[in-house]
Amino acid sequence: MRLVDGTHRPDRHGYAGAAREAVEQAASSFGPLTMPRSFKGATRDAWQRYIFPAGWLDASREPSAIAFCELWGEMRRAPLSFQAAKHSQLRAYMADLGLTDERNRPAPERSETDEHFD
Repeated sequence: MRLVDGTHRPDRHGYAGAAREAVEQAASSFGPLTMPRSFKGATRDAWQRYIFPAGWLDASREPSAIAFCELWGEMRRAPLSFQAAKHSQLRAYMADLGLTDERNRPAPERSETDEHFD
């Protein structure tokens, strides 16, 4: 994330070209995430809503993404029997996948102009 949002300093981060190549190599070695064909209903909806738009994820996070979607589907099918321990697991998977990190969310579009700053 530092390469995208932060200031790149060669003394701390190395040369920018080498850093970009390392990131591209890591992304290409794992490949993209693919949704399992067995996903149906709420599990499929969770993949489409949370995992598919998360462009920072690659196949190295596939086991966590699958487990998250399966837990989500289980919670949606029977919310009253979904145990507290599974809620903790669900939150842990969301954190592991970066779904709770606000830096990964797109900036909100401004619909109105501000009289003081525009």
